[in-house]
Amino acid sequence: MKEIFVSIFGKPFGIVLLQLLEATQFTIYLSLFAFFGGGFIGMIVALLRIYPSQRSKTGAVAYIWLFQSVPLLMLLFLFGLGIPRLFGQNVDPWIAAIGALTLYTSAYLADVWRGSIEAVPKGQWEGARSLGFGFFKTLRLVIAPQAIRNALAPTVGFMVQIIKGTSLAFIIGFHDLMNVGKRWANAPVNGTEPFVVFPLMALIYFCLCFPLSAFSKKLERKFGSVSKQDLPTAV
Repeated sequence: MKEIFVSIFGKPFGIVLLQLLEATQFTIYLSLFAFFGGGFIGMIVALLRIYPSQRSKTGAVAYIWLFQSVPLLMLLFLFGLGIPRLFGQNVDPWIAAIGALTLYTSAYLADVWRGSIEAVPKGQWEGARSLGFGFFKTLRLVIAPQAIRNALAPTVGFMVQIIKGTSLAFIIGFHDLMNVGKRWANAPVNGTEPFVVFPLMALIYFCLCFPLSAFSKKLERKFGSVSKQDLPTAV
C-alpha cells in the first residue's frame, strides 16, 4: 500500500497521506465507542430525568449539569493525566479517551433525548394513563415511537460534535488523525509543512462530518425536530 501511495503522490506526500488515512480509522473507532457508550448511559440518565420521582430528576439534572459544564479538554486531562498521577497508575490513552468522551456524550445525548420525549404532547401521557398504562408501558408503546422521530435528526447531528471532539484526544497521546497530523506538521521534512498537512487533515474531517450533517438535515426535513429550547443548552 505504501508503494502505491508513493508512486501516485510521491515522497513525502504519499507517506503522509497514507498515515493520515490509517490514523483516521482510530478517530472513527473512538467516535463509535463514545457514541454507543454515551448513548447507553445517556438513555438511562434521560429516563431518570423524566421519571416521576424528584430524587431521580435531581440526580439526572446534577449529572447533566456537571458533564455539560466541564470542558471536554478538561475531562481528557483528568482521565489521561490527572487521575493516573493521583493514583500512581498508568492509564492507556484508549481508555482515557473513551472514558472522557463517553461522559461528555452521555450528558448531551441525555438532554437531547429528554427534550425529544418532553416534546411529545402531554395528552399522549394522559390518554395512556386513562387506559391503565403505567409509566414504562406508556413510554415504550406510546411515547418512545414519537420521541424517536423527534430525536433522530439532533442525534445524528451530534455525531459530528463527537467526531470533532476526538481531535482533542491527541493531548493525552491518543494515536488518531490529529496526533499523526501534528507530528508530520512539526517534522523538519520538506513537503510536510503545516500549510500542507493541516488543510489535508481538515479535508479528511470534512469528509467524515459533512455526510452526517447532510443526513441530519434530511432527517430534520422529513421528520421535523424538537424545538431549540428543548435541546441541550442549560439544565
